[in-house]
Amino acid sequence: MTMTTLKSRWQILRRVAEDTRGTEIVESAFVLPLVFMFVIGIIWFGLVFLIYGTLTQGTRAGAEAAVAPVCTTCGATPSPAASAQTAVYNALAAAHLSKSNLVPWGGKWTPPRLCTCVANNPNSSCTGTPVTCKGTVTDVCVQTNVQLSYPSQGGAGTCGVSVSARYQYPYHFSIPLTNLDIGNVLVPGQAQMRTEAQ
Repeated sequence: MTMTTLKSRWQILRRVAEDTRGTEIVESAFVLPLVFMFVIGIIWFGLVFLIYGTLTQGTRAGAEAAVAPVCTTCGATPSPAASAQTAVYNALAAAHLSKSNLVPWGGKWTPPRLCTCVANNPNSSCTGTPVTCKGTVTDVCVQTNVQLSYPSQGGAGTCGVSVSARYQYPYHFSIPLTNLDIGNVLVPGQAQMRTEAQ
């Protein structure tokens, strides 16, 4: 092999190494999956926020329905628990969310621990048996006649209703190289409302 042949081969190798054609394809192969995952993450967490807002609005409407004075001349009126559960279901239906994704309490989540309402209760914690959920369905917890605030914590010692629910995120998306699955997210919703005088 002569020196000129060796020199020409080095020049060819040098030109190939300095050639930038095709680097855009390699760069986009690294960047596009990251951009795609970022956009999908924005969409999925946006859906979680939509579910959270809907469930919060539904539990607030349920709490309002449970504490509102009932009409005494209207005949058969539903119980406060039934009114609250219907309000939560209506809010979910208005947002096109399935009520079948509501998680029953006792399994993956437990209702808040709230005490029975006692007038001028100075205690700042629940020392007795907590109030159980009312109603016939187990996916919306309605706790009536509960202590919402305590005078020892700066509150007025008010009584009221608490409505809470958990919604199972309906889509599954596993994050690569981890055991995380966004389908295991339970979106919470809870509202408390002071009892109104009739």
